Amino acid sequence: MQAVQYFPLVDVTGGPYNRGLQHGRAVPERIAAGAALYRAQLGRRGLDDATIDRLARAMLPQIEAFDPAYLEEMQGIAEGAGTSLENIVVVNCRTEMLYGFSTIGGNAPAEDGNEDGDCTGLVVLPKRSATGRLLHAHNWDWRQECVDTCIVLRIRAESVADSGPDILAFTEAGALARHGFNSHGVSLTGNALSCHEDYQHGPGVPVVLLRRRLLESTNLAHAMRTVWNARRYCSSNMILAQSSATDGACASLEAAPTDVYWTLPQDNVLVHANHWLSPVAVSRLRDPGLAARPDSLYRQHRVENGLLSITDRGIDWNDVRTILADDFGFPDGVLRTPKPGDFSSISATVATTLMDVAKKVMWIARKPYECREFQEYTL
Repeated sequence: MQAVQYFPLVDVTGGPYNRGLQHGRAVPERIAAGAALYRAQLGRRGLDDATIDRLARAMLPQIEAFDPAYLEEMQGIAEGAGTSLENIVVVNCRTEMLYGFSTIGGNAPAEDGNEDGDCTGLVVLPKRSATGRLLHAHNWDWRQECVDTCIVLRIRAESVADSGPDILAFTEAGALARHGFNSHGVSLTGNALSCHEDYQHGPGVPVVLLRRRLLESTNLAHAMRTVWNARRYCSSNMILAQSSATDGACASLEAAPTDVYWTLPQDNVLVHANHWLSPVAVSRLRDPGLAARPDSLYRQHRVENGLLSITDRGIDWNDVRTILADDFGFPDGVLRTPKPGDFSSISATVATTLMDVAKKVMWIARKPYECREFQEYTL
């Protein structure tokens, strides 16, 4: 019987460059595989390596303008992994490069849509939770190959004088963050969204960098303010929460390039898939991505209904695991079994993540369509 495989834990500390150096040295093979994956995806869109490198360098001013420390950390990752800075940019800016390469390159309009995975996220507030603590969970549906290119990144403050929190994040190797939580109790999961305004308003912050900044937030208000203040290339949804031992709050922010829309929990439950939920957003925005992932509509409903149907007791982690393993509509369920995706890719649920932030613990199942064994990671 084959042993269960888990995502490796990578510990980093120190200043930006040293953090990056430790990150790169720990998982060079995973970083190389991730860069090769996205270079191949860009190649299928007709871009050669020289063009990919040029597009990666075109992202550098946006990265440095948002936070020079992030560029320094990427330089450290490249040095540690023995690869080029362009490869690290490809991993960190793969959404913008895959779906906005024409605009970034200054040529034609970007292709219609922004398929950054068919994810489903949820939060159960303490009043509805069997544990009395906030539950935050997520299915990440993306390229099947990423089961072998992802890590859990644990970032420790260098000293008690450091202003930044400790962070525990699930991410692609070489990338600064994807989703997770910090020592202030702030947690984040993200889902793809698309609208007709994507890549039409000039440069903005890459979504990976914005997520890293959110995981550095001191509280929920700080995180939400960061989303409102950021200039964005493309749309995305961010479920943000803050937990304490006995209380919690959350909000779902639907961030278009020029505006931010929001939804709040109903009956102490919040769910978001991959279509706009804010009535204002629905009335204003055309969503080209929904034609490619109409299953978002029933995934949203089935997860909401699954949670809200539990009325005789509190919702526990077994309930959440079961709901996120729902394969109705196979292979296009809440749990996605591998199926053909765009540009000769294979789409699947790469990981299911459960976060009990008040206890500073995260559980992740790799390839949950095959094995629902969860590995525990702690901050």
